[in-house]
Amino acid sequence: MSELILHHYPTSPFAEKARLLLGFKGLSWRSVHISPVMPKPDLTALTGGYRKTPVLQIGADIYCDTALIARRLEQEKALPAFFPEGQEMTSASFAAWADSVVFQHAVSLVFQPESVAVRFGKLPPEAIKAFLADRAGLFSGGSATRLSAEQAKHQWPTIMARLEQQLQREQGDFLFGEPSIADFALAHPLWFLKATHVTAPLVDEYPAVAAWLGRVLGFGHGAASEMSSAEALEVARNATPAALPDERFVDPNGFKAGQQVAIAAIDYGVDPVVGELLFAGSEELIIRREDERGGVVHVHFPRFGFRIEAH
Repeated sequence: MSELILHHYPTSPFAEKARLLLGFKGLSWRSVHISPVMPKPDLTALTGGYRKTPVLQIGADIYCDTALIARRLEQEKALPAFFPEGQEMTSASFAAWADSVVFQHAVSLVFQPESVAVRFGKLPPEAIKAFLADRAGLFSGGSATRLSAEQAKHQWPTIMARLEQQLQREQGDFLFGEPSIADFALAHPLWFLKATHVTAPLVDEYPAVAAWLGRVLGFGHGAASEMSSAEALEVARNATPAALPDERFVDPNGFKAGQQVAIAAIDYGVDPVVGELLFAGSEELIIRREDERGGVVHVHFPRFGFRIEAH
């Protein structure tokens, strides 16, 4: 069986979400560290240009977006479950809200000037400038509008008061009693805020939330071992993509298998990936692409939050 290879960097919030997903499942995985900023030539050879972090690689199959990564890990190991029986819609919908709305607030709060001065205080000015320029590019052209720090501060007490109330009254130790994808989607923006003394009080002032976050982070990251990006490319080049899902191909807009398409996120990081459409299911889109360094790969995207166009 092919190893799980996570392409990530330590300070990425969504990478922390993926690491916690692996830890919750008790999985072993290979860790490929990537640059926080573009260019990322070795990763691009696998994804075709998708620029968000993290990316999960299993042989010659490349999974983009943590929402889909969670579903792939659920196939890898069914229990404990990210989508508990009877709570599939509730947990997935809450996770989508946390990954967008709560994350958007956290980004604005983290990148306010007082926080940036502490978070990047040890970096040379040119490195800070390059990082902020990269993030400006990441958040341009999509549907995600940059929330002002003032508006994020204004709305934050409402979000946290609701969470505090929910966690105080919940029968179990997690958002919906037992752990689910909802917990991991909410944990990573709060983990992001906890990184410096400037933003940590935005979490720590809510005792039930802070205690819950400690429980989620307590799942850890599983068993990771280092791998180079060159080794990951070699794995893809020497592997054959997995068989396509045993699910009916459905596309309401008339896209057909074998068609050349471009797929891109709609919120931010909207760089399109071009390839041959192989599969369109209720949750997942798969395209085939070929690269001289990575060989033939299948790149997997979630349907929700991504667009598809003829190319």
